[in-house]
Order: sequence, then C-alpha cells, then structure tokens
Amino acid sequence: MKKFIISTAVAGVVFAVSSVHAACDKMESVVAAWLPIMQTTAYYVALEEKLFEKNCIKIDSQKMQSPNHIIDALVAGRADFGPPGAAAGIAMIAEDKFPGTFKVFGLQGGGIKIDLINDGLIVKEGSKISTFADLKGKTLGHVPGIQWRTISRHMVRSFGLDPDKDVKLTDLAVPMQVMAVAGGSVDATLSLEPVGSIAAASKETKRAMTNPVASVIADPFYSGAAVLTTKFMKERPEVAKKVVKIIDEATSLAMANFEKYKVIIPKYTAIKETQLALLAKPYLRPFSGLNETDLNSYQAFVDVFVKEGVLKKPMDVRSKMLKLSDFSS
Repeated sequence: MKKFIISTAVAGVVFAVSSVHAACDKMESVVAAWLPIMQTTAYYVALEEKLFEKNCIKIDSQKMQSPNHIIDALVAGRADFGPPGAAAGIAMIAEDKFPGTFKVFGLQGGGIKIDLINDGLIVKEGSKISTFADLKGKTLGHVPGIQWRTISRHMVRSFGLDPDKDVKLTDLAVPMQVMAVAGGSVDATLSLEPVGSIAAASKETKRAMTNPVASVIADPFYSGAAVLTTKFMKERPEVAKKVVKIIDEATSLAMANFEKYKVIIPKYTAIKETQLALLAKPYLRPFSGLNETDLNSYQAFVDVFVKEGVLKKPMDVRSKMLKLSDFSS
C-alpha cells in the first residue's frame, strides 16, 4: 500500500510537469541576461514559480557580473531581454548610440521616503568616513561600468570634491566589494543591495550612508530597469508580451510577499542564509504600475549623464518606455 501511494504521488508530479508542456504547441527559447543583485528579485521569483514554463517559454539564463555585460549582450543580439536589475542608465547610453534598440518595461531601486534601500556607502568598521565629503585622498570602489562610474563621479562632485583630483575611482565586481573594503584595498564602495546588507551583517564593515544617491539625484531613485530589445519584440511579439506579463506578475508577488520569497535570494546572489534577517526589500515597479513619479525620477537620473558629459544631448526617457502599441508596430 505504501509503495502504491508513493508511486501515485510520483506519477502525479510527472503528470503535472508533463501537462504544462503538453499545453504548449512548442516551448519558445528566450535568453535573459541578468545581474546577481536585489533589484533582480522579480526574475528570481519568476524562475522559482516556473512562470516562464507555464507560459511556454524556456529560459536560457545568463548570469553577468557587470551591468555593461548585460547591455552589450542585448545590443549584440546575444540576449532577448534584461530582467529587472539591468542598467537603467547604460540602456539609455546604448540607445543614444544605437537608437531604437530598447524599450524599458519596469524600474527598480529604492528611496528615502518609501524607506526601501537601493544603495549605500560602505566603509570599514571604525572608519571616520561618514559621507562622500570625507573621501578626499581616498579610493572609492563601485559596480563596474559607465553607469556607476558616472553616478560615483556625480556623488563625489555633489559633496564638494573633484572626482578627477580628490578621489580615486575603481571598478569592483559586486561579489568582491565587501572583501575589498574589509581588506583595505579600497576605503569605501558605493554599492547596490545586497552588498549593503552583507556589509551590515559583517563585523568588519558597515553602511556609512543609506540611499545616498536618492538624497542627491531623485527620490525614489531607480538604477535598475527591465529591458526588451526591439528586435525580440518585432520578431516574436507574442512571446515578448508574455515576458512582460510574467515579470509584472513576479514583481507583484515579490512586493506583496517579500518575506516569503527572500529565502530564495542566497540561491542567486552573494547573500548567505544567515544574513537574511538583515536583507533589505527592494522597490520594484512593474510595467502596469509605472507613474509620473517613476518617470520623473528616471528622467532625473538620465539627466545626470548629460551633466557629467557622458551624453551630449538631453534624452526624453518617456519616448523609450514600452507601450502596448509597440507590439503591433
């Protein structure tokens, strides 16, 4: 009898999995390029809940260590979309060079008023550095690439220092940042979550500032975006539309049930299970929920690239946001 029950249970699982595939005429292969940060939480939820499989999509999940690598893969056609956490600023720089390449369908970050953490100034425990103004003659690490180099330059400048003379800026891959601060190879890092949570959980490092970028550029502040390539949209519009729907559903699940889903974060990021209690909830904005506050914040961020000389002319982010009519054009 026991053997029969076990066999029946196994058969039920096999049947359930098989029935998902049986409902699909075919499984569409879609390549996603993603970064192991908290902004990408909705994507993790979508994977864990098998939302792609339920919508007849087979995901080729490509983990990257730099925002630049995500955008490069999208521009080169090696990936179809960047899940939440793709670089919101670099996407617009790429759009400036290759107009019509992307459509943005979600934003991710944090803010002071909403009390959700996106970034932090990370220093060694006992350090006298409390703000960017204390970085004169110091080394500041940041996420590799032009986006966080530009943000770091702007932050240093906003606190009265010259980023070319007063502070040494250096690229640091996300998994290396806390170790670099603790080991003294850099004096501080401007880091995305979950690095701040990891630093706060360590006895060797701490957050000197929480959400410093929102205090200077825009509150809320969005450094992450969910991005579709227009090539993907034109060649397989129905599949691309499903991806947007899936990420929206996963975003709603993550925001409504973060305590439930945060246990999956160690599977995808450098966070350890012992650090989950200190893990900061991200601010995830779905395509269906984007509003004027979100768009104004995103515009303020992109304007920084003009101020810092990375973009030569202003860019209207509203023209780069996905519209449902884009799927039929």
